[in-house]
Amino acid sequence: MSDRELYCDSCEGVQPFEAPPCADGHGIDCPELICTGCGVAVLIATFAFRAPQLAARRRQSGPRRRAA
Repeated sequence: MSDRELYCDSCEGVQPFEAPPCADGHGIDCPELICTGCGVAVLIATFAFRAPQLAARRRQSGPRRRAA
């Protein structure tokens, strides 16, 4: 099991969290962690995505027209 310290909302403080035995085969890289103080489970997001580029969308949509 791997340990790391994170803020726990339930305990209202920094607590050690550990990864439980993972049935999905992640091993120590399992995105599920459990607070050793109260047992609350958290899921760590392990993916990244790009934010939409607003300027590129504006250029593709063309100039805006206004009523006179």
